[in-house]
Amino acid sequence: MYIVIGSFGPEPLVGHGVVVEPMTEICPPVFYFGTPVVLVTTLNADGSSNISPLSSAWALDNRYVLGFGNDGHALANLRRHPELVINLPAAHQVEAVEAIAPTTGSSPVPAHKRSSYRHVADKWSLGGFTPQTSLDVAPARIADCPVQLEARLVQEVRIADGAAAAVEVAITRTHVHARILSSTPNRIDTNRWRPLYYTFRHYFAQGERVGVNFRAPLLDGPTVAS
Repeated sequence: MYIVIGSFGPEPLVGHGVVVEPMTEICPPVFYFGTPVVLVTTLNADGSSNISPLSSAWALDNRYVLGFGNDGHALANLRRHPELVINLPAAHQVEAVEAIAPTTGSSPVPAHKRSSYRHVADKWSLGGFTPQTSLDVAPARIADCPVQLEARLVQEVRIADGAAAAVEVAITRTHVHARILSSTPNRIDTNRWRPLYYTFRHYFAQGERVGVNFRAPLLDGPTVAS
């Protein structure tokens, strides 16, 4: 068995069963090594629901941590009304996601975004999304997304010298399209669920299964999410 570790040599070195790969230090402009795309719906001041695509999202237990720009419309909405829905699109919905990606609900558009973004009040029509009433929170769910997580704000932490915020939310209710459910109650069949991923500003579908965590067969069998 080979162990891959790093060095700064020009060529790989082999010895004692260890492959030492050459390494180069870089300064990447972004650190999106691979995260799911989420569409966050928040409540506008007029009672309508705004959609914001995010690529900074991760979960632990029933909590999600989301990354927002400090001057973004979604974060302003959350500060005023601390409820949201985290909608997870499938890979085939990439064109709808990208259609609303260069838009913002903020008017006027923040100065640093004006070269790349435009204001759109109705992102639902632009992306071809269908609103559906939530049960616990005010913002609408995106009915087209296979997974929809109603949630409430727990805390906000300013990061990047105040330019961004990490927002912790608590999931209150989970909605899932029946076609991706497993026969095991409360589990998603990972053979049917095809989430959309974001890696270095490129979109990807989930690839082939390459392994199973040691807990999965004990709890659910190898084909469903733990």
